[in-house]
Amino acid sequence: MSGTDDPRLAAMITGHRRQLTELLATLPPEAWDQPSLCAGWRIREVTAHILMTLRTPAWRFAAEMARSGGNFNRMADRVARRDGAGPPDQLLAALRAHEHTLWKPPGGGLAAGLTHDVIHGQDMTVALGLDHPVPESTLRAVLDTVNGDQSRKHFGVDLDGIRLQADDIDWSFGSGRVLRGSAQDLALFVCGRTLPPGRLRATAST
Repeated sequence: MSGTDDPRLAAMITGHRRQLTELLATLPPEAWDQPSLCAGWRIREVTAHILMTLRTPAWRFAAEMARSGGNFNRMADRVARRDGAGPPDQLLAALRAHEHTLWKPPGGGLAAGLTHDVIHGQDMTVALGLDHPVPESTLRAVLDTVNGDQSRKHFGVDLDGIRLQADDIDWSFGSGRVLRGSAQDLALFVCGRTLPPGRLRATAST
């Protein structure tokens, strides 16, 4: 768990996690087995993945990595499937218990931890067709993070010749052919997600 070195970001993390947990608590049982935007993961696996970062101590994380041959993606998938098999009520209770838990990804800060929560939250809500608005201040922190060099290198999305233009807030990034959509959807696009048809629109460069 990280320290509260940025109270503003810490408050965003807590607020978003509380809002997401309240929304997930309204889901009917069958929704937990619906696919998310994360390829191969249902809603329950994405929830379990969020929890992995919050409740796995360093020693256990190291043991899980060793069991997966040092491959993080393999480890994350195995743990998500194992922990996601539990009842939804247990997953929700764990999210509530970790509402104030702060986490920094390796090499990242609280903004990266916030981004992890927000993007995975959208992985679930967009896939389910649910409205889950993210406050503008939180969105701007996420957009700054996902458009940073480290994040773009990680996800490998080629933005050369593309200008991202948000419809709902005053925000843009890059130059060239314009790709328009909500700020939340543009953040998902930069993170390599395949969005439902019609959510993003390409226009000529300006």
